[in-house]
Amino acid sequence: MTKNPFSGFPARAEVTPIPNLFFTGVMPKIDGVAELKTILHVFWLLSRRRGYPQFVTYNELLSDPVLMGGIGGGTKPKDEVLRLALEQAVHHGTMLHLRLDRDGQPEDAYFISSETAKEAISKIQQGEFPQLVLALRKGEGVETVPPPGIFSLYEQNIGMVTPMIAEELQDAEKLYPADWIESAFKEAVSLNRRNWKYIARILERWATEGKDDGKPGRDFKKEDDREKYIRGKYGHMVKR
Repeated sequence: MTKNPFSGFPARAEVTPIPNLFFTGVMPKIDGVAELKTILHVFWLLSRRRGYPQFVTYNELLSDPVLMGGIGGGTKPKDEVLRLALEQAVHHGTMLHLRLDRDGQPEDAYFISSETAKEAISKIQQGEFPQLVLALRKGEGVETVPPPGIFSLYEQNIGMVTPMIAEELQDAEKLYPADWIESAFKEAVSLNRRNWKYIARILERWATEGKDDGKPGRDFKKEDDREKYIRGKYGHMVKR
């Protein structure tokens, strides 16, 4: 039992903004306590900063007494625990990793995965920030930013992810390639059909007929229009 239990948050405590999607699409996939603590700590650090681009470095986290005091205590060295936590966060797509050169010394930089961070990484890769030079190991290429996950696509283009929708999204993520899912969202948005049922129909169609046969989803609107008339009061006059 804790010797000094937490007494509660004060009435006017400062808050750290964390996207709702973190709790529905990210946290359920996190198994390790060290990974969760590290991600939350990075959210807190970046929320207190100004400027662009925003990231933290491995050495900065390693020297942070608050973080390191909370993820140590096991049989593994603390630096190894931190490194593994960051690798897991990158693997799960919660954080993005870029290896920089600071005054001739390689430095690992970590970003919270977001559209803003991806844009910043792209600019760094294109040399738009002279003070941030990429450090490449021999035979190593620049890390590419992974495509946005299905939960991120849903929240960006449709709205908040509910528990019921989350289950359907997880099933779709297992069934279809990531590039199909991203293309299906783009197709639906271009037609102003921002709902999951429509996107699921696009994916089902591609799975049945093939994605590259003509323009993706090109006949969905026609099918919807036909169904509208069939089900209307003049449906008996429409030939199926």
